[in-house]
Amino acid sequence: MTIADRQRAFEDAFLAPHAVRSYPAARARPEEDSPVRTPFQRDRDRIVHSKAFRRLKHKTQVFVAPVGDHYRTRLTHTLEVTQVSRTVARALGLNEDLTEAIGMGHDLGHPPFGHIGEEALDRCLRERFAGHAGFRHFEHSLRVVDVLEDLNLTEPVREGILRHSSRMEPPASLEGRIVRLVDRVAYVNHDIDDALRAGVIGERDLPADAIAALGETGSARIDALVRDLVAHSDGDIVQGPTAGPAMDALRTFMFERVYLARPARDEHRKIELAVSTLFHHYADHPDELPPERGGEDLPQRVTDWIAGMTDRFCLRLYTELTVPRAFAS
Repeated sequence: MTIADRQRAFEDAFLAPHAVRSYPAARARPEEDSPVRTPFQRDRDRIVHSKAFRRLKHKTQVFVAPVGDHYRTRLTHTLEVTQVSRTVARALGLNEDLTEAIGMGHDLGHPPFGHIGEEALDRCLRERFAGHAGFRHFEHSLRVVDVLEDLNLTEPVREGILRHSSRMEPPASLEGRIVRLVDRVAYVNHDIDDALRAGVIGERDLPADAIAALGETGSARIDALVRDLVAHSDGDIVQGPTAGPAMDALRTFMFERVYLARPARDEHRKIELAVSTLFHHYADHPDELPPERGGEDLPQRVTDWIAGMTDRFCLRLYTELTVPRAFAS
């Protein structure tokens, strides 16, 4: 039997009826199937080997240039989302390969400095180019895999990447809906862990009712939320009446005490200055941009260049642009 034959037999025997099947592979450009990997495994591998994926290790999750080696980055966030999503998919009898590929690719389009950089880039586009729709990282993630890296991914993976954000309609596949919800499960809990490590909040500051419902530690809370998802998801991916509100309470707490707190706002202003300065510089000097990939207009060329930057590359270019060389050295 070929890999395709074995996989079809396995999926018919063990996957839930509403799980996405691995074959046939729906791609914009048809390809011969791999003799040793399913189509979704190939998608995962293409994502992992992409330049955009490697750059995630130098992109902010929440804390900018933290002092310490144990804070999350956009890459570790991606890995945490993916492994938790696979756990849920396996427990529900869904397609783990598809879930993994979506998880690995969902944040490829994040600009430097996480959501702060996203907001700054969105504002620059709207202000500089009248009528522009702005910037959304999930839309740019799809552009990364479709155009900038040209990975020719399957349709279920592309859709899961695009629709992983709550600002979009939910994905059609349950595998994509797992990643969409687990993305929030992961960042709420690992951001709490990082905020505690940084001393921004203390254990006693966390909302007591939510902690009582989900657990004292990040691992306990994630385990509780995963078990809740598995217990309540039947035909859709949903949270139960206790776990859902508890997680929302933790998320609200994090916005009030960490994401939008005064120390964070001070950093936001610095990041917005760096991103906006570079954006307007390259909009004024398009000759300094890399060659376009197929005749894109100026707003798209500037967006691709800024969004692809890592935090440190962005700061280096900003320093070179704004600080006299005698002082910078």
